[in-house]
Amino acid sequence: MPAVEIRAPEPVRDTAPADAFGAVLKDSIARVENLRAGAGETVDRLLAGEGEDLHTAALATQRAELAFELFLQVRNKAVQAYQEIMRMQI
Repeated sequence: MPAVEIRAPEPVRDTAPADAFGAVLKDSIARVENLRAGAGETVDRLLAGEGEDLHTAALATQRAELAFELFLQVRNKAVQAYQEIMRMQI
């Protein structure tokens, strides 16, 4: 399985802030899902005996798990920020 480069999302220009946020969110979800699907395929090949190494499957599942955990933590911070804004008095 090729190495996966984790990088910041590309900035979205010439759109409304809500559209830019939505695009970044969609891109992030797609990346996490791709890592999960790739890990699942690697494990399936390992279990089927199709020449996949154990360490390759373990690395793929760890990579997918870390990506999900990172996404979850970013989501939690975004929810906390939203809740803090909602508590502000005008």
